[in-house]
Amino acid sequence: MENDGAPHRSRTYNPQIRNLVLYPVELAAHLVLILHFMEKNINLIVQEDENNLRVDVFINKREKLISRTRIKNLILKEKLKLNDKVVISPSKKVSEGDNILLLIPNPKKASLKPYDFKLEIVHEDQDLLVINKPAGIIMHPGAGNYDETIVNALMHYNENALSTIGDELRPGIVHRIDKDTSGLIVVAKNNETHENLSIQFSNHTITRVYQLLIWGKLRPSSGKIDTFITRSSKNRQMMEVSSSKGKQAITNYKTLEIFENDKTPTLSLVECRLETGRTHQIRVHMTHMGNSIMGDGKYKKKYKKLKNIDTNLENLIYKLDRQFLHAQTLGFIHPKTDEEMIFTSKLPHELENILLLLRNTGK
Repeated sequence: MENDGAPHRSRTYNPQIRNLVLYPVELAAHLVLILHFMEKNINLIVQEDENNLRVDVFINKREKLISRTRIKNLILKEKLKLNDKVVISPSKKVSEGDNILLLIPNPKKASLKPYDFKLEIVHEDQDLLVINKPAGIIMHPGAGNYDETIVNALMHYNENALSTIGDELRPGIVHRIDKDTSGLIVVAKNNETHENLSIQFSNHTITRVYQLLIWGKLRPSSGKIDTFITRSSKNRQMMEVSSSKGKQAITNYKTLEIFENDKTPTLSLVECRLETGRTHQIRVHMTHMGNSIMGDGKYKKKYKKLKNIDTNLENLIYKLDRQFLHAQTLGFIHPKTDEEMIFTSKLPHELENILLLLRNTGK
């Protein structure tokens, strides 16, 4: 797995490892981490060689145990003072001698209703969970749904074993996949694990591989898509590629299989490996290439009825109530054991059935 040059021990994951023996130096580091999460504020003075840095970058360089994402969220919540004045812009530049005070509030206990939903747990230890999420359920409470989410299901499973440093409506949630996307997610059971995984995501060292079925054929059949992605100016619930604004988004893709005969529309099975994790990234990038994902209700290509299409295949396509997008592989370095962990997930039956029929049609 790529690690952007960050040193770590890469070993085969041993699921039997549960208890970590800490030697004196390791114990001291462990205690520092625990104390870190007990702090109420961070007070820093900008040095000469730090002049003109973004304030979120400055704090992250000084306080490496706090992810830049969390620093940004605290700033947006008006928890930062620069020379005794509240600053709400993470991009604010600092100057030599500036006094920076970042307030870290006590974690809020989530008042969420438990949801009796059976979670498919792929792996669990004292620090984290890896879950295979089905399509049709959202990750955390939000407008329109506060009760039937993955977070509510986690509260039902074990409400006392979830990290608390994020939004109180998102305990344990380190990253997200869309409602109508299935596949693997990792959940943090404590704050130290949450911060460590967040930093791995920020450093783009997490392995994330998706499988998807798209309309048409990609040209070229494999490659790298490197663009900016920003919120759509026409529909605020959608994202779009931009040449000049937004966040950089990088998707590596390769075509695995092409289906093309007189009884099927032209479709391609594609693998995407993410370097970044922007909102709707794969869906936006495929649409940008002119090849939207089958079943995608937002970034859809209108399906045109074909004269000789196989009836069974057509029925499966029409009945698909989700996008054909599956988070197949998830890999990361375990925050406590330093083990490289790789998990894979099979395609759900509703997606696998379409592939089976495509492979058999036209033979």
